[in-house]
Amino acid sequence: MTFERPPAPYRLVVLDFDGTLADSFPWFCSVINGVADRYGFRRIDEEEVESLRALGAREIVKRLGVPLWKLPAISRHMHDLASRDIGAMRLFPGVPEAMTALARRGTGLAVLSSNTEANVRSVLGPDLAGLVGAYACGASLFGKARRLSALIRRCGAAPAEVLSVGDEIRDAEAARAAGCAFGAVGWGYTRADALARLGPDHHFAEPAEIAGLFADLAGSA
Repeated sequence: MTFERPPAPYRLVVLDFDGTLADSFPWFCSVINGVADRYGFRRIDEEEVESLRALGAREIVKRLGVPLWKLPAISRHMHDLASRDIGAMRLFPGVPEAMTALARRGTGLAVLSSNTEANVRSVLGPDLAGLVGAYACGASLFGKARRLSALIRRCGAAPAEVLSVGDEIRDAEAARAAGCAFGAVGWGYTRADALARLGPDHHFAEPAEIAGLFADLAGSA
């Protein structure tokens, strides 16, 4: 699949799902200790949530004592729980408008997520899901860089033409490894100050600013 070039340096925007498009962090907090009991890692105390939100996935896994060999099973179980509770998940305010504005400008949209494509499509709804030209879902916790590079190639874009937007340190690491720009959102799983320390190419305080970036770039061209 290829996309027409919009009036901005990026012709493809790759969007993370949980914490970027969907407000799933409250749901995550509601189920994680049950998952911890099931798979034998440490529960998360309410008082440490904010400190954990400043860390990358690898450090969180280490602190909680999550057995690495259990990660695939844990991911599958989390997907099942998300599917069970999918009706309670909502998009962040402004996300539908931002996605629609980007699509109208001719910008290609793709979704890269550790969640399943079925869950992503269910929360997006048919209209927004139809704006997404490519999905790369079910990525392992530490497999996003490889999946991002493959997704970029599949979309027919060069890394320099791609903006990857996400809310976690691993999203930033994947973008750097793939050679594309990274836009950090300030409303997701990882704290905004922790993402800012990584020096993202762009920082978004609300979803409207993602689409607004393209208008600004077009106006300055």
